[in-house]
Amino acid sequence: MSVITAFTIVIIMFALGDIVSYKTKAFVPSVFVVAVLFLLGYWTFFPENIVDLPGLGMPVAQMSMFFLLVHMGALMSIRELADQWRTVVIALAGIAGIVVMMFLLGLPLFGREVVITATPPLSGGIVAALMMSEAAAEKGLTNMAVLALVMYVMQGFLGYPLTALALKKEAFRLVAKFRSGEAIGVGGSPVKTEVRPVRGRLEIFPPTPKEYQTPFVILTKMAVLAWLSVVVAGWTNDQLSPYVVCLVAGVNGAETGFMERRPLDIASSFGWLMLTLLAYVMAGLSNATPEMLTQIVVPLAGSLIIGVLGMAVLSMLVSRMVGDTKEMGFAIALTALYGFPPNYILTMEAVQAVAENEEEKQFLTDEMLPKMLVGGFTTVTIVSVVLAGIFARYL
Repeated sequence: MSVITAFTIVIIMFALGDIVSYKTKAFVPSVFVVAVLFLLGYWTFFPENIVDLPGLGMPVAQMSMFFLLVHMGALMSIRELADQWRTVVIALAGIAGIVVMMFLLGLPLFGREVVITATPPLSGGIVAALMMSEAAAEKGLTNMAVLALVMYVMQGFLGYPLTALALKKEAFRLVAKFRSGEAIGVGGSPVKTEVRPVRGRLEIFPPTPKEYQTPFVILTKMAVLAWLSVVVAGWTNDQLSPYVVCLVAGVNGAETGFMERRPLDIASSFGWLMLTLLAYVMAGLSNATPEMLTQIVVPLAGSLIIGVLGMAVLSMLVSRMVGDTKEMGFAIALTALYGFPPNYILTMEAVQAVAENEEEKQFLTDEMLPKMLVGGFTTVTIVSVVLAGIFARYL
């Protein structure tokens, strides 16, 4: 397959995802549509390297991750980031719900090996899945090694539609309060109807003149912040995730005036970087062959249902205790099933489907996006890796 053929096929799938999401008002999320199309493609005529052929795989995908996270940080303020302790508590409750329910129901139904292997990937991302897969392979448990990987690539099929439903319900609730004037913003302060100012309150850098706000200048500033984030994470031997540091660097960069708000939009680069990263994520579905799924379909489906049930119960309960809604709490917990960037895509699709003007879009984005981003980092980037390190010892 030629480079341009591979790229055209990939971009068509993402375009179809956007069209279906728009036509259904985000009831069917675009990432779900794209995942289904990729899976069907790999089962039929796609080469395994269809994403790598046009240069959408690693290491470009990792670079895209750095830039996108700096961009996401620039959308938030320090106050918003500091106010997310409730989100962390809810995300931890969701993970606890997975673990408890897997041991209560999964253990008698599927056995110890399945529970130990499946729980960390179910609560996080690719790192946890690889850790458990390698641990299982070392013990000669081939099916369990496969289960860990397939759990990672398949759990989005359940997480995407559930998250879309929860976020849309939350968005309708929030926008109704906004329109009636009853809404309370992040941190308990009254909502302002105007769009957030372009510059932050802690600015120490002079504004960049408009004539210098070119794509190259904007991307240079973002690259500096991403590079510094990797350096800082290296000082901790990557115990502190460079991705988390990138998010914080984006917040500080925008608050101090070093970088503009929505930098990738100004640089007209957001869509390309998001395509690169999402295509790499979808490439993981190449591992989910029909033969592989047939071998482990029962423990895979059972673990997903049991884990999500436990996540739902505990996250909804705890979210009400800390003053959030059960819908938002469930959506935050569900970020464990996919992480970034799907959590961003799903949130913005819900915002676009519900908001009728820029003020409503800004309000809904401010209220929901920080929670979804922080929730994803809590579950996927931090907790799941810790959980995998513990569980791998007992396999």
